[in-house]
Amino acid sequence: MRVIVLIKATQDTEAGVLPDEKLLTAMGQYNEALVKAGVMLAGEGLHPSSKGVRVHFSGAQRHVIDGPFTETKELIAGFWIWQVRSMEEAIEWIKRCPNPTGEAAEIEIRPVFEAEDFGAEFTPELREQEERLRAQIAQKA
Repeated sequence: MRVIVLIKATQDTEAGVLPDEKLLTAMGQYNEALVKAGVMLAGEGLHPSSKGVRVHFSGAQRHVIDGPFTETKELIAGFWIWQVRSMEEAIEWIKRCPNPTGEAAEIEIRPVFEAEDFGAEFTPELREQEERLRAQIAQKA
């Protein structure tokens, strides 16, 4: 099962405060353990929302909203994508994670949809298209 692990933003991450060397070292060691265990597929930190945009959809119309965004509790500061056997395994890995902010922090784990989750609506033609696109992406990596 694949999961996405979301590190929630804080006032500091939204202010652009970067982690210190101690936290960067601890996170680097943690990421090494994830990679060695075959768990980590991807992981990145994100710039503050002040450098981002949101696109609001209303029917056929699109409206771009420039950051920053005010609801810090709804924002993401970084993410991992992991391959794990179960949600319980993902939770065990998170319990070993260095505190991403050094203070109060929240990390969310959510399963990623897999092809079989979509049932009959995901036709053989759509599955073939998905596999072709994933192969093209893998070639670029």
